[in-house]
Amino acid sequence: MIVDSALYRDGVRVQVQCDKDDLTTVRDAAIGDGDFVWVGLHKPAEDELNRVAKVFDLHPLAVEDALKAHQRPKLERYDDGLFLVLKTLWYVDEFDAVETGEINLFVGRNYIVSVRHGEGAELHQARINLEQQTAVLGHGPSAVVYAICDRVVDEYELVATSLTEDVDEVETSVFSPVRSEDSQRIYVLKRELAEVRRAVNPLREPMKRFAAGSVPLITQESAPFFRDVTDHLLRISENVETLDGLLSAAFDAHLARISVQQNSDMRKISAWVAIAAVGTLVAGIYGMNFDYIPELHWHFGYFYALSLMLIASFLLYRAFKKSGWL
Repeated sequence: MIVDSALYRDGVRVQVQCDKDDLTTVRDAAIGDGDFVWVGLHKPAEDELNRVAKVFDLHPLAVEDALKAHQRPKLERYDDGLFLVLKTLWYVDEFDAVETGEINLFVGRNYIVSVRHGEGAELHQARINLEQQTAVLGHGPSAVVYAICDRVVDEYELVATSLTEDVDEVETSVFSPVRSEDSQRIYVLKRELAEVRRAVNPLREPMKRFAAGSVPLITQESAPFFRDVTDHLLRISENVETLDGLLSAAFDAHLARISVQQNSDMRKISAWVAIAAVGTLVAGIYGMNFDYIPELHWHFGYFYALSLMLIASFLLYRAFKKSGWL
């Protein structure tokens, strides 16, 4: 559906006497050099998006991508317009899960159409905040592209912060004296980091191009704003790679710790088996039916055999305890 549509002139929203769905009237009202229209859609149906495409003469290939969604972040130029794809992210801490959405931007000389899929990074508040910054909004569609990119990257930072906390928890668990099963959680977190990487890394090149002022329809005056977004994006990318490395190290440490624990368990089992074997040996010898075994007919032979078992077992226990096997 169409969430909002508005005409902006010199950084100020201009009221047009028509319904928000009457895009032709809003478009025709943009007659000044600095005028532009911003149309925001959320999960549009095919006929609705086609109607918007007809009004603003959007390229059919870009419209097809925006309708299907599930695109990788990219920047493409079609005729006299730009098509930018952004992945939105938000974190569900209960399941250690990174959920994804998508924002598609059609940018022209005097219009910008934003198509949002998913629940993350809603743009209504971004529009309100931008409307309060007349100097920024005066840059035209470039300002809207900046505001949306900045909003999306801010969400990336929140996700990266949540993942950092979870990785810290995993490290604490792996190196704690209590035995724990961390391999499954480590795998889940590495998979979610891969999801973040797929959203962040492809976006670095478009942001660098915006910051360099080398993209048509993105004004040179807006380049400093995109440099700020690029800096945040690079920092998030580095943070994700660091977290991935920490998880790999934690997984290796977890496996090494399991191996050490298993060796320790085997030593304990072997030690107790050796202690039990002494008693079994003595009992086996004294259980044989021969007349000439020493002390067989002795009145205290039974107690002698038990004492021999206990003393031998005790001496073995002390020896294993001293060597660290028990």
